[in-house]
Amino acid sequence: MVRISNIELLRILRENSRMPYLEIARILGVSETAVRKRVKRLLEEGVISRFTVEINPKKIGYQVVAMIGLDTKPEALISVLETLKELENVQSLYSSSGDHMIMMECWFKDYNELSRFIKSLEEIEGITRICPAIILEKIK
Repeated sequence: MVRISNIELLRILRENSRMPYLEIARILGVSETAVRKRVKRLLEEGVISRFTVEINPKKIGYQVVAMIGLDTKPEALISVLETLKELENVQSLYSSSGDHMIMMECWFKDYNELSRFIKSLEEIEGITRICPAIILEKIK
C-alpha cells in the first residue's frame, strides 16, 4: 500500500490548489479516492483552512506593495489590530514577535497613496512606531 505524504500533498496544493485530484493522484502514485479522502481529512482537522488565490497586485493597478511593521502601546494592541483589520489597503495582518508587534502587507496605487496611508496610521491612538518597507520583487 502506497501512503500519501501530507507534506508532498500540501506542497502540490500550495502550488496549484485547482489541480484536479486525478492529476495529484498520478503525481503521488495513488488513487484519486485516496487523494480526495486525504484532502477531506486535512480540511476537517484544520490543517487546510481554506483554498484561495494568489493575486499579482500590479496586474490590478497596485504599483506599490509594502510590508509595514508597527509597534503600539501594550494596552492598545488589540484596539489597533481591530482598527487595522478594517483598512482597505491592508491585505494581510499579523501580530508578531521580534522587531515589531504588528506586521502587515499593504497594496497601494502609487507612492502618494502609501504616504497618505502612513500619515493616517500616525493618527491611530496607541501606535508608537511605523516602519514601512517597499517590496521590490516577490521571489517565492
